[in-house]
Amino acid sequence: MSTGSHHSNDDARNEHIQININGELFARHEAKISVFDSGFILGDGVWEGLRLHHGKLPFIDQHLKRLYEGAKALDLDIGISPQQLQQRVLDTCLANGMEDHVHIRLMVSRGVKSTPYQDPRVTISPATIVIIPEYKIPAPDSANRGLDLYTVYVRRGYPDVQDPKLNSHSKLNCIFGCIQATKAGADEALMLDPHGFVSTCNSTHFFIVRDGEVWTSTGDYCLAGITRSNIIKLCKLAHIPVYEKNFSLAEVYGADEAFVTGTFAGVTPVKVVDGRDIGDYPNRQSKGPMVHRLQQLYLQMIANECHSSLFEA
Repeated sequence: MSTGSHHSNDDARNEHIQININGELFARHEAKISVFDSGFILGDGVWEGLRLHHGKLPFIDQHLKRLYEGAKALDLDIGISPQQLQQRVLDTCLANGMEDHVHIRLMVSRGVKSTPYQDPRVTISPATIVIIPEYKIPAPDSANRGLDLYTVYVRRGYPDVQDPKLNSHSKLNCIFGCIQATKAGADEALMLDPHGFVSTCNSTHFFIVRDGEVWTSTGDYCLAGITRSNIIKLCKLAHIPVYEKNFSLAEVYGADEAFVTGTFAGVTPVKVVDGRDIGDYPNRQSKGPMVHRLQQLYLQMIANECHSSLFEA
């Protein structure tokens, strides 16, 4: 059964988490927002996925920069500073007694409307800010066995239609892609750009390895991924040739290795794309040497980023 790149094992502690809504904590079963909220009515908002690692939020400055830039593009006033929002996230984790192995969904909508209508001028409240922290550890089999991807008909579009660089609540194109891939029995969708070149996946960023080189898309038609940019940085620091370029599905099928990146699982190998085994996967039955190396480099990068705890006095 396909599980996707965000597969994690159930954790009973998540039944008792406290969720932060506009600075107030609620038990999981009591956490609610208005049916007139812009996020519910229209998907009008921005969000980030964060990790808590040893009491610290890795790459939080990059995440908040992307969040506030997205809000500015939507003419959405978050209402508090990035520093205040970061502290609110940490306070929420602290209130839950959380220190490690936590995934956080940070969501900001435009706020409550006076009537169900798209015009921002009918918004009658400040922005709605929701913080959901959960204990989530990526399933270990995904980091080794690899994912099965399927190329879908849904394209990553032009920025004058819906800018793919916005991490907005409006994710229907990605959801359509995810549905098609799931119906095909795959873990995740591989999506092309308007010109037919490989762009990204529905919820992660896509890379291939060919002759010792790491390739990913130009980035023109995908979210400005933070883990993606960190992997590119790591390749350069480790003197691994890395290229942001156009490439076709034929070059994917002939790759030596492939992998996806994301905040939740880091670096996850890909074993099959459109029914084609990638590289010598049938023989090795696990991740390849480049993926293994990048996984280790990324884990070290997180360790360096989180050398001290923000919970310390």
